[in-house]
Amino acid sequence: MMSELPEIHKFGGSCLRDSSDIAHITQIVNQSEHPTILVVSALWGTTDRLMRAAKEPRYAGRLVNDLASHHLRFAPTLVESDLYSLFQRVLEGIETSLTELAMDQGDVRAYNQLLASGERLSALVIAHELTQQGINAHPVGAEDIGLCLNGTGTARTVDMKRSSDRLDRSAFYGVPVVTGWFGEGTDGNIALLGRGGSDHTATALAALLGAHRVVLWKDVHGIYPINPRWGVQSAPIPYLGYSEAIEFANADATILHQATVEPVYALGIPIEIRHLASYQSNGMKTIIGPDIESASVIKGIACIPRVACIEVELNYIRNPASELGELLQRFTEADIRICSFETTNARWKFVVPQHEVKRIVELIKPTVPEIQYAYHAALLSFIGCRNLNDLKDALGSVCEFDEELVHITSSSTHMLTHRVDISKMLDEMMATLNPQ
Repeated sequence: MMSELPEIHKFGGSCLRDSSDIAHITQIVNQSEHPTILVVSALWGTTDRLMRAAKEPRYAGRLVNDLASHHLRFAPTLVESDLYSLFQRVLEGIETSLTELAMDQGDVRAYNQLLASGERLSALVIAHELTQQGINAHPVGAEDIGLCLNGTGTARTVDMKRSSDRLDRSAFYGVPVVTGWFGEGTDGNIALLGRGGSDHTATALAALLGAHRVVLWKDVHGIYPINPRWGVQSAPIPYLGYSEAIEFANADATILHQATVEPVYALGIPIEIRHLASYQSNGMKTIIGPDIESASVIKGIACIPRVACIEVELNYIRNPASELGELLQRFTEADIRICSFETTNARWKFVVPQHEVKRIVELIKPTVPEIQYAYHAALLSFIGCRNLNDLKDALGSVCEFDEELVHITSSSTHMLTHRVDISKMLDEMMATLNPQ
């Protein structure tokens, strides 16, 4: 067991494309001043191939051969190592899972075992290659060391209490290479986190082990003020408070899993997002850490297009708080995304994706029969801006404000808009915030 505080370094699939990425990982481990724990996703493209194979299990033989060849290109000398027998067992497990799925497409246990094999293979080849470079690395299965998830089949979060009770801390010697994305579900079988869930695996381990910091290595330089998918050029945000990062992740920062920040914020463990190939040369990164009292300024603009605002008047509800709790639980069980909500004793207001309106109305009707809703082009979240006057001062020339459509939280201001030319609107906003 490590006596010093470790660092957790997580490598996503986009950072595991070819053998040159292994060289970057080796360099990171050798340069670390703290004991190092690695969390890895499946190699680039592997999870998607496994998902496709689950729908067409008859291609099992070809898939297994292709996966074996692909992973051995990363680690050609694996066939001569003690890990090769374990590598073969994982491949045999893929064949078994595909056979089970061929007989029953709805077999969740077989499906999860199949998908988890991507991370298992990745941990094996990365641990082997690090060993070849003289590093004392070894693969570690998340469920084997007692990492437990809150759910059956799929889960939103790591169960921190149960994981703390069951975690095998003796596994953390040398350089452990831990499988991300999955763990033991509440029924004792493998459960999966959402896509990008390896970020959450990394921060959960950081909290459980009292880590010095977490570094999430990706193919981007950090979290950008505006999601690059909108075609607006910008530089990464240097620093985000925990609450700001949570707002971003819940809205439009798709590079950050929604549950990433939760395990570490009470402990003050910082999270860094870095670009694997270019961090050494340009030093760009985003640090996520404790909320710092600072001026109310716009650090970023998150945008969720095509939303609806649902409003419910509470004239006839005896216990609104209890009813709200039950309603939110029904939303969770139905896997409905709530983009934003604002509640008082007299009114509930939910902002949701437009395609979810029908389902949400059906869930609310048993509690409140009269429901109003209106469609909007987008929900804009101005991260870091906590005051409407500051927002107006910063963007008044390019933004029309209807105060009825504004919701302010402790770290951001949210606004509904009817403008459909979203990319142009965001470009105008960034040009106003950062004039050349």
